[in-house]
Amino acid sequence: MNGAIPNADAHRIADALRAIVGKAHVLTQSEDVAGYLSDWTGVYHSAALAVVRPGSTGEVAEVVKLCNARNIALVPQGGRTGVCGGGVPVAGSPSVVLSLTRLNAIRSLDTDGRTVIAEAGVVLEALHEAALKLDLIFPLMFGAKGSCTIGGNLSTNAGGSNVVRYGNTRELCLGLEAVMPDGSVINALSGLRKDNTGYDLKDLLIGAEGTLGVITAAVFKLFPAPIARSTAFLSVDKLESAITVLNRLQDQTGGGVEAFEYIPQPAVDVICKVFPAIRRPLEGPVAAGILVEVASSRRHDSEQMEDGSIRLEADVMKLLTELMDEGLVLDAMIAQSEQQRADLWKMRESILEAITESGPAYHLDISLPLARIAHFVEKMDAEMLRLGFQPLTVGHLGDGNLHYALSAAEDQDWATLRLETAKEKVFAELTELNGSFSAEHGIGQSKLSVMAKLKEPAQLAVMHSIKTALDPNNIMNPGKLLPPG
Repeated sequence: MNGAIPNADAHRIADALRAIVGKAHVLTQSEDVAGYLSDWTGVYHSAALAVVRPGSTGEVAEVVKLCNARNIALVPQGGRTGVCGGGVPVAGSPSVVLSLTRLNAIRSLDTDGRTVIAEAGVVLEALHEAALKLDLIFPLMFGAKGSCTIGGNLSTNAGGSNVVRYGNTRELCLGLEAVMPDGSVINALSGLRKDNTGYDLKDLLIGAEGTLGVITAAVFKLFPAPIARSTAFLSVDKLESAITVLNRLQDQTGGGVEAFEYIPQPAVDVICKVFPAIRRPLEGPVAAGILVEVASSRRHDSEQMEDGSIRLEADVMKLLTELMDEGLVLDAMIAQSEQQRADLWKMRESILEAITESGPAYHLDISLPLARIAHFVEKMDAEMLRLGFQPLTVGHLGDGNLHYALSAAEDQDWATLRLETAKEKVFAELTELNGSFSAEHGIGQSKLSVMAKLKEPAQLAVMHSIKTALDPNNIMNPGKLLPPG
């Protein structure tokens, strides 16, 4: 129990919560709540009065009303796959963790309108499977798909590998159902593509990390399932050329590039060192490594050619041959089976675990204009190596998002390295190049100081005004996203 309020009051609050959701869905014993008090990183820990697991939007609304009336902080939580401490209570005020995992129904799936209404606790992979049964896809895709939930994806405006074609979670969402800090319910699940009837509250709540309300359900766009794919790993002569390769592929395939992932040699090395079963995609060294996937739902692109390949594969192969003749692509491995495709994606999705297993590291989730990425990487890699760090970078290069991790170089001791100096250099260069210090992981607790230092004061002031207007008692996920001010 959190010691900020008397135990008698804590017991009364727990009893009031049980009256709303049932005894089985209010957890107070330390062994029961422990798993809800940290995220994937294991860095952030705090106490909570209780973990409450409502089973309906109505129950969420009653829980919010109770906590608002008693000035108790609410921490909305999904699959606990966050890496910034956004779904973990902070010290300093009594908190209730609001787990949304029981809100896990797919309420409807409209094949004509190609939309789906899913509750906040639906696991992303479950939504993938439900859509695919009807030859449709929900294209949000990243490594945590088997654990993360739709509500968490919305709260951080999650991205992933398919953003280059389909956009972030915000661009996939047509409407929300949400409980506001006073317990009122917003129901905007019509699924309309056009609805200009005032402020877009949906876009205000998406990416707010639970600080303005609790998202309980959403209506999303669905897309036709691809019937033809071509997946390859390329060694491009230099990172600057990769953008040219991306644009040529987009032009050749009519915008069919679904993923364009940057995996340079140091990242390949650490993956294969930690996971020896993962094979290197190319025999020789990789210059600027690119995992590219092109897909199409057009029947024309799935037609079989005389040599047995499908038309889309032949088109991609033709372009890659041209790019190799021009010296832009040095080598390429094209997946010839679903297993080879899966192996390439396993390599890509293993990078975070590989870095974590290799020792201490600092992870930056940044974005830059495409034209400035090569300049940033070249300059910062040189600076970081000079400071004794080994950059281990991967990125969603197609949309400008880099996961720029700093580990200790082989002959260096992490404890003696000047991490703050390294961070200052990275953030200064990002500012100079009009980049962002948070691309898709959110702010949570981990980036509050950076937010305070680098975010434009006028924008912070507007955000604080919105927060105060909607949540005057500051009960919704306090201590996250917005630095004090």
